[in-house]
Amino acid sequence: MPARLSDTVDVTTGAALMLVAAFFGWQTLDLDTGTALRMGPGYFPAVLSGLLFLLGAIILAKGLIGPAHVGFGRLAWRGMLFILPAPVIFGLTVRGLGFVPALFLAALIAAQASVRMKPVPSVILALAVTLFSTLIFSYALGLPFQRFGPWLRF
Repeated sequence: MPARLSDTVDVTTGAALMLVAAFFGWQTLDLDTGTALRMGPGYFPAVLSGLLFLLGAIILAKGLIGPAHVGFGRLAWRGMLFILPAPVIFGLTVRGLGFVPALFLAALIAAQASVRMKPVPSVILALAVTLFSTLIFSYALGLPFQRFGPWLRF
């Protein structure tokens, strides 16, 4: 039986996740963590860093122990082309347009990542995401943000 080489994709990914988690965990060392009942500013980032490190360790172990994958396969260029810029567009327009139009625009852009998404369903999806998010974040949680920004005031 030939010796199995480790799955380099999982090993690399696991190591990278552990490295990122260690870096961000290190950043929280100066912050007060508090306790689970009285959380300090460093509690949540420390917990997330720990979970990310654990996930990276599991992926790394899977890459060293589990069966090797054949490779990446095809890259989803369309998905990357539409999913990655959506939060950037939201971040760039939320102060000027306001939460509602910026979220609608970001959701509409992200909806185009699927080849099967047609124009009318993507508009309906963007409207539904915008309505649901506005109801939750603005009305239910009462977060203080402008629903419509200064760019839309005439």
